[in-house]
Amino acid sequence: MRILMVALAATLLAGCAGSVMDDARTKAPYKVLTSDKAEKVVAQCVQFGWQDEAVFGVDAAAYLEPRKSGGTTVYTRSAESFVDVITEASGTTLNYYAQKDDFVAKRRLAALATCL
Repeated sequence: MRILMVALAATLLAGCAGSVMDDARTKAPYKVLTSDKAEKVVAQCVQFGWQDEAVFGVDAAAYLEPRKSGGTTVYTRSAESFVDVITEASGTTLNYYAQKDDFVAKRRLAALATCL
C-alpha cells in the first residue's frame, strides 16, 4: 500500500510539473549552456548536484524524466528549476529554466555548470 501511495504521489507531481515546464518552454531559457559530455552523463551529474542537502537543504530533490521530443529533463519539486539536456550534432545543449531569478536559481545554475 505504501508503495502505491508513493507511486501515486510521484505521478501527480510529474503531472503538475509537466504543465509548469511546458509553459516555461514557451519563453526563453534562463540560461543556455553547452557541453562535450554525453547527455545521460550530464543529466545524472545535474541530478546528483541538485540533490546535495548541504547546498539546498531539505528541498534537495531532483528527478530525471525523458523528454517527448528527445533528451532528458532534470527538475525539482514543482519544477521551480529544471534543465532540458538535449543531444545535438555540436554536442549537448542545456536549456536551464527557473521560475524566479533568486539566490536558489543561481545556486542551481552553479551546480549545473560543474557538470559541463
